[in-house]
Amino acid sequence: MAIAGLVGGLGPESTVDYYRRILELWQAMRPGTLPALVIDSLDVHRGIELVRTDRDGLLRYLHASVERLARAGCDFAAMAANTPHLVFDQLAARASIPLVSIVAACAEEARSRGLRRVGLLGTGFTMEAGFYPDVFGRMGIEVRVPGAAARAWLHERYLGELLGGVFRDETRDGVHRLVDELLHTDAIEAVVLAGTELPLLVRNDTIAGLPLLDTTALHVRAIVSRLLGPLSGSLQRG
Repeated sequence: MAIAGLVGGLGPESTVDYYRRILELWQAMRPGTLPALVIDSLDVHRGIELVRTDRDGLLRYLHASVERLARAGCDFAAMAANTPHLVFDQLAARASIPLVSIVAACAEEARSRGLRRVGLLGTGFTMEAGFYPDVFGRMGIEVRVPGAAARAWLHERYLGELLGGVFRDETRDGVHRLVDELLHTDAIEAVVLAGTELPLLVRNDTIAGLPLLDTTALHVRAIVSRLLGPLSGSLQRG
């Protein structure tokens, strides 16, 4: 059996959600069994500071985690967060085991749905970076983000509330307003929840009538598919 490695802690709430979802999906496919999984939990506060001030340091921090997972016998690894994918390509080039990308998993789903323009919500780091537009753009899909003031508002709520496991109705209502604005200004066809705490806040399949692409769910499906190997055909859509 393959062993999956999870770079967790970025943040803790979403790591717990990953573990729960991996077990649920696995048991739906292989009842009465459990997957082999190793979690290396990092410090989200250190990670955010490195994102802000030292991207090379972030790369080293994540690489050390992936290599600990490799030494623990993992066959591949995944980062249970979107923002660290800022350095995904560099990390994948250095890592001694393959990495499963949350961005690629989401882009494949968007392409399979025939989407051409999506809205992107996440931390300010994620919304203002190029890694989602780059990957989606290679599939002919445009990525739109909220305006500067809205991005700053969501970033503040993300770091100040969501990463600490605080999920407030007023923040949920604010996210709904952001989506409604993107729908009317950019004619988006779907919304990418490109922050693994956002599904814990929203807990819906749609906002303003638009489908939501839950990056946690899509990443988990890719991880379990990798674990199952040839048995994973029915996971490719769902």
